Amino acid sequence: MNVAAFRPDDERLERAGELLTSLGVEPVLDPMLAVEATGETPRTDADYTVLTSKTGVEIATEAGWQSDGVLCAIGDATATALRAAGYDVDRVPAEFSSVGLVADLEDEIAGARCEVARSTHGSPKLTDGLERAGAYVHETVLYELRRPPESGESAALAASGDLAGALFTSSLTVENFLAAAAEQGVREAAVAGLNGAVVGAIGEPTRKTAEREGISVDVVPESASFEALARETVGQLSR
Repeated sequence: MNVAAFRPDDERLERAGELLTSLGVEPVLDPMLAVEATGETPRTDADYTVLTSKTGVEIATEAGWQSDGVLCAIGDATATALRAAGYDVDRVPAEFSSVGLVADLEDEIAGARCEVARSTHGSPKLTDGLERAGAYVHETVLYELRRPPESGESAALAASGDLAGALFTSSLTVENFLAAAAEQGVREAAVAGLNGAVVGAIGEPTRKTAEREGISVDVVPESASFEALARETVGQLSR
């Protein structure tokens, strides 16, 4: 059974392949995301700083970034990366999303300086929501995300009915998968192929993006981690 993983083309893609192999399926490693750092770092004078990804943590860590404010992480993977780098994480919303963090902070951030450090593709729901709650919001773009030109093997497999499962880890991976399929002239067939497969989405925002594009989502793990996504999706395939 071929199962596609859409991780950045670094050690995360390699680990995804190892995990899928250990689960008894054939990994299709299709790097839908490539990371390009902008050279920027988060502000150091914010009352609250929000980091949204492991990649953002790595960039901030390499730059030696420090802050005395409240440190917020969206998602367990981001929080784990921060703690591993020696940071004290103050807030992780129960709902691993921009909306979840806004809900967690909205009663306390009026008048506070809030730094949001993330990629070019961050949801405006986070910055808009914090501003509506009365915060002074500054956004730093730490890195850009693009689709590697060599991506798209999974789209061809889906279109031909040869993909048993797909693991979408962000809305952008959904969008880039569909862009790769469109480039090959198989968008409609690829969506049909996914709807005959088991599709996993790492969280509600990713699920909503997929379903808006006509892709039925079968698995959304309770824990927003790639391992949970892979295990639950392969588990459903096995059943």
